[in-house]
Amino acid sequence: MSARTWLRAGLAFLATAQFGVGCWALVFPRSFFDIPWVGMRMPYNAHLMMDYGAMSLATAVALGVSAFVLRRTITRTALAVYLTFAAPHLVIHIRLLHHLTPGERVPLLIALTAAVVIPLVLLPLTNRLEEAKPSC
Repeated sequence: MSARTWLRAGLAFLATAQFGVGCWALVFPRSFFDIPWVGMRMPYNAHLMMDYGAMSLATAVALGVSAFVLRRTITRTALAVYLTFAAPHLVIHIRLLHHLTPGERVPLLIALTAAVVIPLVLLPLTNRLEEAKPSC
């Protein structure tokens, strides 16, 4: 497969995941919070869950547009935006593992590590993309 195909597939995957998580957290915040990985046996905060959902939807838009347009600057920007969230998110959860059972820790760490590795693998592929042409 070509770099463009891998990029488009990876961006679409990330956008879809962000869209799904965002909709869930925004529309059904209590249900989303009740996942052991999310609530981590802490007090419920509906406002925080809905804010997280809205942020995830915004990230999904950036990733989705970049998958469609597939130009160097917008794709790099979307991946950087996503990594700006995903990398600290992984570190935060590593620091809070004590809230989880051993069986809950492994799938969480796999998912959050993949959320960092996927965009890091995609970023070098953006070198092969064209830059958007100036509109002037």
